[in-house]
This record gives sequence, C-alpha cells and structure tokens, in this order.
Amino acid sequence: MSGFTTRPEILGTFGVVTSTHWLATAAGMGILERGGNAFDAAVATGFSLQVVEPHLNGPGGEVPIIVAPANGSVKVINGQGPAPAKATLEAYQVLDLSVVPGSGLLSAVVPGAFDAWMLMLLDYGTMSLRDVLEHAIGFARDGYPLVPNIAHTINSVKSLFQEEWTSSAAIYLKDGIAPKPGEIFKNPKMADMYARIISEAEAASNTREGQIEAARKIWSEGFVAKKIDEYCLSAEVMDTSGRRNKALLTGTDLAKWSATYEEPLTYDYHGYTVCKTGPWGQGPVFLQQLALLKGYDLNSLDEKSPEFVHLVTESAKLAFADREAFYGDPDFVDVPMEELLSDAYNKDRRSLITDEASLEIRPGKIAGKGGSIVVRLKGTSEEGKNNTDLGEPTVARFDDEPVPDDKGGAKGDTCHLDIIDRWGNMVSATPSGGWLQSSPIIPGLGFCLTNRAQMFWLDENSPACIAPGKRPRTTLTPSLALKDGIPYMAFGTPGGDQQDQWSLHFFLRHVHFGLNLQEAIDAPGFQTAHFPSSFYPRECDPGNLALEGRFPQETIDELKRRGHKVVVEPDWSLGRMSAAATENGILKAAANARFMQGYAIGR
Repeated sequence: MSGFTTRPEILGTFGVVTSTHWLATAAGMGILERGGNAFDAAVATGFSLQVVEPHLNGPGGEVPIIVAPANGSVKVINGQGPAPAKATLEAYQVLDLSVVPGSGLLSAVVPGAFDAWMLMLLDYGTMSLRDVLEHAIGFARDGYPLVPNIAHTINSVKSLFQEEWTSSAAIYLKDGIAPKPGEIFKNPKMADMYARIISEAEAASNTREGQIEAARKIWSEGFVAKKIDEYCLSAEVMDTSGRRNKALLTGTDLAKWSATYEEPLTYDYHGYTVCKTGPWGQGPVFLQQLALLKGYDLNSLDEKSPEFVHLVTESAKLAFADREAFYGDPDFVDVPMEELLSDAYNKDRRSLITDEASLEIRPGKIAGKGGSIVVRLKGTSEEGKNNTDLGEPTVARFDDEPVPDDKGGAKGDTCHLDIIDRWGNMVSATPSGGWLQSSPIIPGLGFCLTNRAQMFWLDENSPACIAPGKRPRTTLTPSLALKDGIPYMAFGTPGGDQQDQWSLHFFLRHVHFGLNLQEAIDAPGFQTAHFPSSFYPRECDPGNLALEGRFPQETIDELKRRGHKVVVEPDWSLGRMSAAATENGILKAAANARFMQGYAIGR
C-alpha cells in the first residue's frame, strides 16, 4: 500500500539529517560533510534550532535524547532539569495557586539542554566546541529569515513585551514594531553569549574534552549561571496568574545539576523494539498504546478507516489516563511500569474498549500505586479530583476560553531532530522550552528560561506533584526503534500531548500498512484531547477527536455515529513528524511538510 507524498523519501549511504527547520537540518548535514559523526551533527542541529525556532525552544530549555552508537547499546540522555530547591508545594500554596503558572519565573526549572548536548558531545562526538557551535552563532549574529509562526508569536505577545517584559522587547521589537514573516532577524546577544563560552573554554584547556568540560562549568557556575541567578533574585515578572511573581530558581540549583545517562524503557511489538524515556516523560504512553493495540489485527484494516482511528483513539484514552494516575519522576515515585506494560493488565484494559467512544477518564487499578487525577473541563471553571475508583463519565463543555496574551499565555511548542551517519550512529532528540513567550529575556544573555514546571500538579496525591529536585513529567518524547534487535529508525515530533499520538500513528502506518517514511508522515493526521493537558491551564476535553479534513467523509460520519466529539481540522494541520531509518546499507529520511518548515537532507 502506498500513499500521496509531498516530497520524496530521502535515500543515501553517507548520512541523513532531518529536523523541524531547514536551516538546522543544513547545519547538521554540514557537520557530516566535514567528517563529523551523527552526535556532532546533532549538537550543531540542536543549537541551530535554538536560534532559528526561538518560539519552540531556546538555550534555557531542555532536551531528552536517545542515542544508538554503532556497535553500542541504546542510551537515554536526561536533559530535563529538575524543580528548584525552593519549589515546594507550600511555596505555591502560599501564593493561592491551584496550578503552576504557564509563563513567567515561577514555572522555571533548571535549564537542562546545554549540559545534555555537551555530555553527548563529550562522550560520543569527535569535533570541537567551536566547530559545533559555529552555525548557531552565525545564524544569531548574521541573521536568518523568520518563518511566519515566529513573527505571529512575537506579535501575539507584543503588548506584554512593551508593558511588562521589556528585556524581551529589546530583542524582539525594533522601535516597538514586531518583525514580519520572511524578515531577517538577528540575536547578537545570544551570539555573544555562545562566543564567550567558547573563548573562556578554550582559555581553560587546549584539549577538546577539556574545553567541553570547561563549557559545562561555565554554564552551571560561570557567567551564564551568575546572570541567571542575579536576574531571578531581583525580577518580579507578570505571568498567567495575573500577578507579578519572583523566581524560585537560583544559581545554586544550576550548579548542583548535570545531565545523566539512563537505560531506555522498551517494548517489543511485531518484530520491533521501541525505546523511550522513563515515566519522568510521557514516552511510556507510546509503549502502553502498543501493548493495548497488540491485541488487534491492525493488518486487516485500512489506515483511513473509522475502525483504525477508533481503536487507536480509544487506546490513547486509556494509556493517557494512566499517564495522569501513575507517571512521575521515578527518583521520587514508584511507577509500576512492569505491570502497566504486562499482558494481563492490558488484556483487562482492552476489555474496556467497545464500538462506542468513551467519555470517561479511566485510569487502571494497581494496588498501592497511582494517585489522583485533577480534571479541569475545557472552557469552564469546574474542577474535580478523580482517582482510580473513578466511575461516572465526565462530560465536557466545548466553548473556548483562550488565555489572555497580556499575561504571557501564548503557548509554545517543540522541535525535533533525527540523524544517522555512514557509520551507523543514530540520534533522536526533542529540544523544547525556553520559548520566547515563556518568560522575559535574561539581560546580557539573549535568551529566557523554560517554564516546564507548569507540568507539575499542585496536588500532594498526584505522582506528578511538585517537589524540590524533582523532574516535571515532561511531554518531550524522542523515539528510537530496533528491528530484529538492530537499530533501525529514529523518529519523533513536536506537539505536546500529541507527540505520543502523532508518532504512534506514523509508526503504525509504517509497520502495518507498508507506508514509507514520507508517506507515513504525510498521511492524514488525527488526535484526541480527551485527557488532562500537560500545559496551563491543564484542561481536558473528554470525547474530543480532531481529524484532518483529508479523511474520507464516510470515516468522519462513522466516528460521529460512534459518539466521538469530532472536530474536522484543516487538511494539513495535524502532525510535525520527522524520521530517519537504516536498512541493508541504505539510509532513509523524511520530514513534515505542514507549515513548510521541516526538511530532510541526505546523500
């Protein structure tokens, strides 16, 4: 079976790079052409994304990375910084907050991206700090053309920048005017910041490894950390609470944290082994969905059929309910992943799926494990706590109530990259956080801090309740799959709660229906917002099912008949996938055509 494609699946033998922005993809390919490996190229691509997609990520953000070195074992690099030492539940309760603000400084955690990239470069890369930062510094100093969504994002927070976040206005508004799509934009402050890190690192050591280690220390204890500490100590910043609040983050928090390696969580499915992060991210919901869907004969279905969309959506509802009830930082919470992925548990869960759409949020029951789920219905002020004994359906209201932008409520998104080199090294990474609309620019650095703490709950009965040193249960979720035990494919997407929906749909279409990488990416997208959102104001929309208009009308009609609250979205609007694969000496890559931004390159 084959499908329509917007562009060819890229084929080659030398190397492939794919990401959510063509300039970052070009930077990564440039590193491969100069003799660098996939890990060198990933660092260059990742830092370039910080510059050319500032509405989706930045230096003050985070990044989970999955690496598969040639002839080595798959590892996860934890680039998710934890909550500050002062970030107790009581600290937020004193401020009379029921959710962590979606913007500003109260939601800042330790920025983890820089150290994660440096750890990978140190242990797996071959090139120097200067080499891998060259493209990013060039884009920041010499400029790059703004894609429409960057210009639109800046314009949406223009009044906030002018009235409250004036350090951001100094970077993004020239004479008080928001830039236009296609305009060449520069961020010399960010270029100076990275150039200074290189200069100080090279002064500290004459070896590649010594310079990388020096850069890590400069970030966590040197001038970068000091400027962050000074700003967080003094600034009071307007956020989505409607009040000005100070940060809980300090320079000490930065100094005490560093990126680490972890074993991936895996699940075997139809000859593939899918590798994800642990339950400090939402990645395991991908595996839980596979465990549910393993009980169905998807090969017999059509990938545009109502039965396929229904089964996948109903499985997502169950898996994401478990995310809310059980997932949290495993250093703090005993997450029963073995039970959640077991055949017996999923046989019981699968029995809940009928021919009709569920309007319930139904986490599973595991004795002594799990916690409460806070349900905030979309478009209402209603809130209730559901636990693992939840029974009656929760029916949503569907009138939208957008968050005012003048309080910093403009939502952000994420980036993604996948790279495979000629030696067989493979990387999948999902950088995010530190969006230009997250919080004010830190003077002298040219970037702002992440607001990932908004993914904590302020509920002591939730496994994702905030606590000092605890990682927020992030949505960031790179993917890597082995085929018959051999690293085969790196893939992923931006999209918040949709990441482990869109990436699953891509994977299923490739595995069950034979679509190549580009065909699987271009296929009509769908998603549900049935479960609590990970983002402020943490709402859910039970029964929701959004589909691109390219689905057959008979599929849409049948899904409505089954009780799904169907919303038909524009034809090319749902999905941001990229993917790279290797098989029999051939390298393959593909990228999302939606919004005309992502690109794959290879030869």
